[in-house]
Amino acid sequence: MKKEKKPFNVKLFYRRTCLIIYDIISVIFASYMALLIRYEFHLDAVPEDFLLPVTRFLPVNIILTLFIFYIFRLYHSLWAFAGETELQNVVVSCVISAVLNSVGLQFFKTAGQPAPKSYYFLYMFVLISMMFISRFSYRFLRSQKHKQQNKKNGISVMVIGAGEAANVIIKEIVNSNFSTMVIRCIIDDDKGKWGRYIQGIKVAGGRDRIIECADIYDIDEIIVAMPSISRSELRKILEICKETNCKLRSLPGMYQLVNGEVNVSKLRDVEVEDLLGRDPISVDLDSILGYVQNKAVLVTGGGGSIGSELCRQIASHKPEHLIIVDIYENSVYDIQQELKTKYPKLKMTVLIASVRNTNRMDWIFEKYKPEIVYHAAAHKHVPLMEESPNEAVKNNVFGTWKTAQAAAFYGVKKFVLISTDKAVNPTNIMGASKRICEMIIQTFNNHYDTEFVAVRFGNVLGSNGSVIPLFRKQIMAGGPVTVTHPDIIRYFMTIPEAVSLVLQAGVYAKGGEIFVLDMGEPVKILDLAENLIRLSGYRVGEDIRIEFTGLRPGEKLYEELLMEEEGLKETANKLIHVGKPIEIDEMQFFMQLKKLKEESKNESGDIRPLIQEIVPTYHYR
Repeated sequence: MKKEKKPFNVKLFYRRTCLIIYDIISVIFASYMALLIRYEFHLDAVPEDFLLPVTRFLPVNIILTLFIFYIFRLYHSLWAFAGETELQNVVVSCVISAVLNSVGLQFFKTAGQPAPKSYYFLYMFVLISMMFISRFSYRFLRSQKHKQQNKKNGISVMVIGAGEAANVIIKEIVNSNFSTMVIRCIIDDDKGKWGRYIQGIKVAGGRDRIIECADIYDIDEIIVAMPSISRSELRKILEICKETNCKLRSLPGMYQLVNGEVNVSKLRDVEVEDLLGRDPISVDLDSILGYVQNKAVLVTGGGGSIGSELCRQIASHKPEHLIIVDIYENSVYDIQQELKTKYPKLKMTVLIASVRNTNRMDWIFEKYKPEIVYHAAAHKHVPLMEESPNEAVKNNVFGTWKTAQAAAFYGVKKFVLISTDKAVNPTNIMGASKRICEMIIQTFNNHYDTEFVAVRFGNVLGSNGSVIPLFRKQIMAGGPVTVTHPDIIRYFMTIPEAVSLVLQAGVYAKGGEIFVLDMGEPVKILDLAENLIRLSGYRVGEDIRIEFTGLRPGEKLYEELLMEEEGLKETANKLIHVGKPIEIDEMQFFMQLKKLKEESKNESGDIRPLIQEIVPTYHYR
């Protein structure tokens, strides 16, 4: 197969030629400056026996040094993105040049004394300085140039993808009289498109040229116009794009191309979710549809991040009646207005109520008679609950007790508790309280016709209390971005993914199970922070720094999804597993709960020892 010949790049040739000329001057300058420094800048004091060998060896020294620089790729690196590797190459190549210089001068020395040993160290120091100035000043100057361009609202853009979506985006930008974006080049992996033009813009090459083209064309923003690409392939492309420090934007999805909705206004910033490296989780929508269709469904905590997404997905599956319960009127008002607009025929009731109010919950269940209940209401913020443990117990434990009791008494068919991975070997009050909630619903399942189940999963990206909104605010404020510990890891899933699996777990429920969602590979929070900084168009440690604040009260380095005693059983969906119920002494458990209720109601000074009696796996500091 004939190798494709790359087109001659005039700009690149000019740049390398200038670097070579500069390096020749640098070697000459370093050779004589080292002698001047050694003799305190008194030219007359430099012995002829030292000066003559340096002059004679200089042509050879220049050739050898240029060759060494070539071997260490000092003429191939993209200095706009120079980092630790490039700095190392500069230092090592200059050290080798100094060593060869010391050896070579031995063959050119006169009958007098050899050059002083300090000369070689001074030569190396001056040469490294000259190389550093030439290579790394370019990065600084390019950064200043970008700042000047931004002041003038001129945005240089690279488009990745040379398909129909890219064509529509490029056409709109090129023909607009108002857009401040100027498209410089297009990248596509299809070799058949290389060298061709779309709307007068050249397809410069494949993804291997993204960094090079970002430098050559002084790119400020990269638009990924590939709506049909898989999430794993998108991640590979974004990993390359991150190294350019350009702002990244993309089209949300393939449906926009199908519906003819592709335009500049539909572009969105690339989100950190795009770097999870897997395609979105799919579920059996038909089974969920048959599960909630024509049924009365009640969601507690319906205004929260998980609860509101539950309401959205349930509403899309045609329930007979959707009852949304929440204590906080602002958030529940937002989801009410959203669903009214999107589903005008949906029968929906929104109620302000506390799950801690027995009479209010009984009244709601008696009046609306829900068949399915999703219990998402809970206090979830770990550090806040550490400061107010009695409130965590009142709301999480006894709010769940009262809601579950009402569900059992008024004939609910299925009750699904939204739990958390923090319930496993908990180190904080929030996790311990959710573990007690799991124990409550498993106990209730043994005594009532209602099928009580729990669904346990990890962190969801973008939820209330998630690190992502916090990181975004910190980046907008100019930093620093705060991470509790460099090694802290968490399991992550998007909110829609988690909720769709919760809904499907409800389909599988027979009563008493704890469903465990497969959260994929754990993610380092530090990586998450660094990715978000880069995706925002900033450089980690330079534009935005990361600050480690130490683990918060009740926080641990990693979360688990299963206790040793539980074991796992598979379901029809490989991403949903069932934990085996743990045997407990119900009589003792109810007595402990009665005491816990009294202690929390009386605002106990330290309720933790009692909680540890109920949850032996709970360990606190």
